[in-house]
Amino acid sequence: MLVLTRKHNEAIMIGDDIEITILAVEGEQIKLGINAPKNIDIHRKEIYLSIQQENNEAAQTETHLLHNINDYFKKKS
Repeated sequence: MLVLTRKHNEAIMIGDDIEITILAVEGEQIKLGINAPKNIDIHRKEIYLSIQQENNEAAQTETHLLHNINDYFKKKS
């Protein structure tokens, strides 16, 4: 992990097109501004993990449905 120290209104660059700027420091909270291309999804980590979990559950459900359909047609043959 790279650890950087930045002050208010200072920024870091990720690659050529993602800029993260420190907008405010208030107690234990830091406000970040992120400039990135529109094709890049940006989520808080807890939201990202929730999306991943829901996607995995949906993929499992689809697999089970396909197996059930396959079993149904095997029985009809």
